[in-house]
Amino acid sequence: MPQHAPRSFTVQWGSDSVLVSNVEPELPAGTGDADLAKVVAAGRANPVTLLPEAAWRAVGRATTGPDGMAVQLRPTPEEPTGLLMVENVDGATLHSVVTRVHLSELLPGIQPRTGMEVMEVPDPQVQGITDGDRPCAIVRYRYQDLAHLRSHVWQTIHGTLSLNSYAPSILARKVTRNLIAHPVEITFEDGTEPFHALVVRDGITRLASAWAVQAGPDADAAESAGLAVESLFGKHPASPPGPGSAPLGQRLAEGRAKWRRALAEEFAQAMKAEEPGIRAAQIAQTSVLPAQIAVGAEGHPGHLLAAEDIFDDAIRSVLASVHVEFKQWDAAAQNVEVATRALKRVIQLGDSLVPKDDLQVVYGLAVGRIPVEELPTVFATDGGAAPPGTALWRSVYLVHALTRPELLDPLKDQAKAIKGGKRMGLKGFAELLGPLIDLPWRSYKKHVTTQARNAWNNGGVLTSDVIQEWEPRPTDDFTSLVKPALLGDRDARCTLAVAGGVALISDKLLTRNVGSALNAAKEKGGVPFRADVNQVIEDLSQQHNELGLWTLALAANRFRSDALPENAVTMRQLIHKQKTESEAGTPYVHFKVDLASPDQIERDANGVPVMLHQWDVVWASNPDRALKAHPPKPLFVPPQPGPPATGPGVAAGAATPSGAGPAEADDSVAGEGGETGSPGHGGSGPSPTAGLGRPRDAPRPASQRAAEHRYVLRQSVTGARDSLDQLLLLEPEVGNHTPIVPMTVLDELHKLLIGLQTDVENLRRRATQEESAPEDEEAQEELGV
Repeated sequence: MPQHAPRSFTVQWGSDSVLVSNVEPELPAGTGDADLAKVVAAGRANPVTLLPEAAWRAVGRATTGPDGMAVQLRPTPEEPTGLLMVENVDGATLHSVVTRVHLSELLPGIQPRTGMEVMEVPDPQVQGITDGDRPCAIVRYRYQDLAHLRSHVWQTIHGTLSLNSYAPSILARKVTRNLIAHPVEITFEDGTEPFHALVVRDGITRLASAWAVQAGPDADAAESAGLAVESLFGKHPASPPGPGSAPLGQRLAEGRAKWRRALAEEFAQAMKAEEPGIRAAQIAQTSVLPAQIAVGAEGHPGHLLAAEDIFDDAIRSVLASVHVEFKQWDAAAQNVEVATRALKRVIQLGDSLVPKDDLQVVYGLAVGRIPVEELPTVFATDGGAAPPGTALWRSVYLVHALTRPELLDPLKDQAKAIKGGKRMGLKGFAELLGPLIDLPWRSYKKHVTTQARNAWNNGGVLTSDVIQEWEPRPTDDFTSLVKPALLGDRDARCTLAVAGGVALISDKLLTRNVGSALNAAKEKGGVPFRADVNQVIEDLSQQHNELGLWTLALAANRFRSDALPENAVTMRQLIHKQKTESEAGTPYVHFKVDLASPDQIERDANGVPVMLHQWDVVWASNPDRALKAHPPKPLFVPPQPGPPATGPGVAAGAATPSGAGPAEADDSVAGEGGETGSPGHGGSGPSPTAGLGRPRDAPRPASQRAAEHRYVLRQSVTGARDSLDQLLLLEPEVGNHTPIVPMTVLDELHKLLIGLQTDVENLRRRATQEESAPEDEEAQEELGV
C-alpha cells in the first residue's frame, strides 16, 4: 500500500452527510521559475502554437504539471506538432493541452448563453489576435477599467450559482470533466496596464461551484462570488504601481500564489487531525481542476473568416456542439449564437453588396455594442432626418438592415451552415431575430418574453413588403406617417409595419395564433380568426387599411421600453410593482382605434378610452374576414314593461340603499376610530426608551416591555415590507441572468414567514377571545343570570 494513499471520510455539508472520496494528502506545489521556463520554451518551439511569451507564462503558472505539459508540446519526428489534443471544427483545427490547473488561476470567460440576457455589467469587447496572417489561440478582452473586470467576474459567478450549483457533487468527487480554457490578454480603456490570464469558456458552472465549495455550506452565491474576486485580484483594486514596482500581471500573480500558500498551510494543519474535517475536504476537492487548454489554431484552406476571427469562432463552435449534445442552451440563446456568427461570417466573406463598414455597424447594433443613444449619430443621413435615439427605432433599423435583399440570402445561407440544416424559410429567419430585437427591453418585459418570441417564430414583422427595398422614415410622431402611407408611400408603410408590429408583439397584443385562442374571451387574448403574425401585420399595413395603419401608429407611439402596458397582464399589481417613483401616475396603456374620433381613440359611454385587445388588432387587420367569422347578432327587443309595481314591499326595497348608508357610515367611523386608538398604529406607539425614569435595577412591568417589543415587531415587519418593495423595483434592472432573491433564500424566508404568520394568528385569536368574554358576561348580567 502506498505510503501516502488517498483518504475518504464523511463530512457534514449543511443538513446532508457527504462521503468525500480520494482526498490527496498534499496539495500540488506551485510552478517554479525553472519549470515555467520549460513550458515557455516547449510552447515557443511548437510550430502550431502561436502565443506571446506572456500568454505562455500564464499557461505555465496555471498548470500543476509543467513537465507533462512540456512533453505534450515538444515536437518529435513522428509527431511534428507534439502530443496535443486535436479537434477539427468548421473552418479550423484546434490544438490543446490536457492538464490540471490551479483554481485561483482561472477566470470565468464570456458565456454564450447570456447573449440573450440583459446584464448589469456589460461584457468586455472581444478582439482576435494574429501573428502575421496566422491566427493565435488567444483573444483580447477590453474592459473599461479594473473595477469593470472585478464586477464582471463577480456577476458571472454570482449569476451562475444563482441558476445552478454542483457544490455537493464536487465536494464528494472533485470536478471530473475537463474545463475548456484558453489564454486571454486583458486590456483596459482607462490606460491600466494589460496582463495575460486563462479564461474558462465551457464549464463555468463547475468553476463557480468549486468556489461555492471553497466558501462553505453556509455561504450564498454572493459570498462565493466575493471570495473568488478577492482570491483572484486581492481584497482591494490594485493600486497604481510606484517607481520600480512590478507590472500589474506579476503583482496579481504573486497575490494568487500567496493565497495558495496560505491555503496549503491551512490544509496541512487540517490533515493532521485523526479525522479530517469539512475544511480539509473543501480545500482538497477544489484547489485543482482538470482542464483542456487551447494553445493553437489553424484555419482550413478556403476558410471564410479573417485570421483574427478564426480562433474565437472555432471555440464558439466547440461550445455550441457541446451544448447541443449534452446540455442544450435554450432556443433563444441558440438563436443569438447562430444569428451573430452568421452575420460575422458574412462580414468576413467580403463579397456582400453591403459595404463592410455598414455591416460592422449593423453587427455592433445587433450585439449591443452600439448603444441606443448613438442611433442619431450612426444613422444620420446627409440632408435627411436622423432617427430618435430610442429602443423602438433601434429595432426598425436593425430589421431593415438584416432583411435587405442583398443581405437576407447570405445571412440565411450562413445560418443554415452553422445550424446544419438544409433550408431556412422566412419564419426560421424571423426566429433568429427575436432575441436580437428585444435586447433593450428584455428584462422589463420578461413576463411576456415567451409569447413575444413565439410571435417571432410565427413570422414576426417580416411581411412581403418589409423584405423588399425600402428605407426607414425617421419621425418623432408615428401618426404623421399614416397619411403618406394611405397615399401609397412604401417607406411609410414599412416603417409603421416594423415599429408598430414590434410594439404589438413585445407588449403581447399580437401573439402566435393557436386553436385555443379562437374559443377564448376577448379579454383573455382571444382572436376572431387564425392567421400568422406576419400576415396580420402585413394586412394592418396595407395602403387601403386606414384602421390598421392607425392601430400600428398609435401602438408605436405609446410603446415604452422600460415597462409593460396594462393590456399585457391581468393583475394590475404586476404593473405597479414595475413602476419607479418618477413613473407614478403615468399608466402605460394601448387604446383601441376609432376613426371617427378626433384623436382616433375609441371611448365608452362615459368618455373613458377603451383598452386595446389582441382581438381588436386581428380584427383591424381584416375586418371583412372578421365579420364573416363573427356576423353581428340581431338586436333583442325586450317586451314593453307594464305599469310600475307599487306597495309597501317595493317602497321598502327602494329605501334599502339609502337606509343602509348611515349605518355603514357609522360602522366605518367607529372602525376608523378604533384603529386610530390602537397602540402602535401608523408607526406610533411606545418608544423604545419608555420606562427610563425608573431605577435601572428595578424590574419594569411586563406590559411596558411588551409595548416595546410590539414596537420592534411592527418596525421590523414594516422594514421587511420596504425591503421587499425595493427588491421588486430592482428586479427589472437585474434582468434574467440571476434571480433577485435565490430560491434557497426564498425557501428560508417562506418558512420564517409561515412561522411568524402562525404566531401572529394565535395571538390574534387569543385577543379575540379575551375581547368577547366581557361582552358575554355583561349580556348575562342584563339577562339576570
